[in-house]
Amino acid sequence: MADPVPAVVNNTAASRFELTADGHTAVLEYVLAGSRLRLMHTEVPPELRGRKYGEVLARAGLEHARANDLKVVPFCPFVRAFLQRHPEYEPVLDPHWKAAGG
Repeated sequence: MADPVPAVVNNTAASRFELTADGHTAVLEYVLAGSRLRLMHTEVPPELRGRKYGEVLARAGLEHARANDLKVVPFCPFVRAFLQRHPEYEPVLDPHWKAAGG
């Protein structure tokens, strides 16, 4: 049986979503600018790779934006790739970013 996925915590003091497992922490860094959530960088330590924790973090950031009526600007290449595979999150994308060819 697979291990349960650790909970994602929004560390507002550090402006990042965090997921800790086996003593290591994966993060999705963000900048909150008014009603825009800029997703900047995803980092998963080598010890945690292969468990889809980057996707868990991306989903957590997008769900946070949805729940808080924020528009997402996905600067992070990992998040942009995730969005291509998950068009259900298109409504949370910043319309200006989409219009600019994002």
